[in-house]
Amino acid sequence: MDRFRSMQVFTRIVELGSFTGAADALGLPRATVTHTIKQLEARLGVRLLQRTTRSVSATLDGDAYYRRCVRLLADLEETESVFTEASVKPKGKLRVDMQATLAHEIVLPELAAFCERYPELDLDIGFGDRTVDMVREGFDCVLRAGTQKDSTMVARRLAEMAQVTCASTAYLERHGEPQTLDDLKDHWAVNYTLAATGRAWPFEFVIDGARREIDVPGRVSVSNADAYFSCCVAGMGLVQVPRYHAMRAIANGTVREVLKDYPLPTMPVSVMYPHHRQLSPRVRVFVDWLAGLFSRWDAGVAGGGRVG
Repeated sequence: MDRFRSMQVFTRIVELGSFTGAADALGLPRATVTHTIKQLEARLGVRLLQRTTRSVSATLDGDAYYRRCVRLLADLEETESVFTEASVKPKGKLRVDMQATLAHEIVLPELAAFCERYPELDLDIGFGDRTVDMVREGFDCVLRAGTQKDSTMVARRLAEMAQVTCASTAYLERHGEPQTLDDLKDHWAVNYTLAATGRAWPFEFVIDGARREIDVPGRVSVSNADAYFSCCVAGMGLVQVPRYHAMRAIANGTVREVLKDYPLPTMPVSVMYPHHRQLSPRVRVFVDWLAGLFSRWDAGVAGGGRVG
């Protein structure tokens, strides 16, 4: 097996943490994958992988070799894409992870158009709010709402979503409606916790151009955006959510916006991908499509319409 193919096998094992997973992803027999790694380690004279009964991980030498392989393979893919049909008609599997609410409300209703435009691309889509290890879990890109702080990723800003503070009508009838920020001390919030830290996200407002954070006590904490709003609808406390997420519930009277005189900062939406995959034709066309989709969505929300 040639050296570049050996590098592909090795990087997939590291990213998926499994010989079997790498074999399946590459369409190779497991025995071939095992033999390839044995030959590669023998040629380099170092041990690249640490094997246990449950997982496979890179050694220190393996991690250094992995990083070099990633750069070389990315350069190869970029070079070939310039001269091949893949730059115009990308093909293969694209693995994407999306925050579920963004997916259901904005992306999935329009996804058929993308699939029709790129019929040789196969999409494998995961849904969640958790932080994913894109490299080790094999994702090509992720779509997320909120400020992204991972410096190892390229983050392309797609939209700035207006937010609202709201509570269910039933909750407000029981506890009254807050009129000022000081009133929040007498209310309950549904707390949204970050899975990585377990810390509850504070309420945020923009006062005289400056961001102000307020911790509101809560008896229920969740780490999923849909569950967060569902708890609000069920009368468990106040929440802050993107306006689009609450529009239907506000329109039918289930939920009411409160503290309208106290604006919230906008929530950014970004698509992120590893630095080494930024030139992949598969990733490029999907990211560009998302950018156009959210641009139309932004215009539709501003104009009172929908993406179409």
